[in-house]
Amino acid sequence: MKRRVLGSAVLGLGAALMLAGCGAGQITQTDTMLPAVNGALGQAGQIAVRNASLANNDKCEQAYTAGSDAPLKLTIANSGPKDDDLVSVTSPNAAGSTIGGQKTVVAGSTLVVGPAAGTGVTQAADNKIGHASVTLQGLKSVVWPGQLMPVTFVFRDAGPVTLNLPIASPSKPLSCASAARPAGAGG
Repeated sequence: MKRRVLGSAVLGLGAALMLAGCGAGQITQTDTMLPAVNGALGQAGQIAVRNASLANNDKCEQAYTAGSDAPLKLTIANSGPKDDDLVSVTSPNAAGSTIGGQKTVVAGSTLVVGPAAGTGVTQAADNKIGHASVTLQGLKSVVWPGQLMPVTFVFRDAGPVTLNLPIASPSKPLSCASAARPAGAGG
C-alpha cells in the first residue's frame, strides 16, 4: 500500500513540475500572438503594411454593395535605407483602384492611407509622415462586415504583399434604431 501511495505522489509531483515548466521558457504561447487591431498586417522586404482594412461606410448596414467603391485605411512603414513607391493596389473583387496623394514611402518613415488623409507631408517626432488615399473601385460582389477581401499592394522595390482585409469598425457611433413595432406586436 505504501508503494502505491508513494508512486502516485511521485507521479503527481512530476506532472506538476512538467506543467509548471511549460511557460517558463523563452518560447511561449503568446510570442506568436498578433496585436489587437482591426486590420490585417503583412510585410514585403523593408515595407510593413499595418492595420489594413476597408474603411467602414458608417451606415447601419455597414456592407459595401456590388458596384460600389471602398476606400482603404492602413499604415505603410518603411524601415529600409531608401524610399519606395506604392505602385498599384488590386483585388479580384474590384474592377480597379485609384491611389491619390503621396505614393512614395520615405525611408525610415510612415505613410498613412485613409479616406480623410490629405496630400501633404507633416513633421511628427523626427519622422516624416506622408498621406495618401486608396479606393477600390467597382466591387464585383457585396462585402459584409466580418468577411475578408484579398487585396494586393505592389511596391516598386519591395514587391507585392497580399492581405485579407476586413471592414474596419465604425469611425463614429451609429444610431440605427430599428423600425418601431406596432402596439401589441409580440417579439
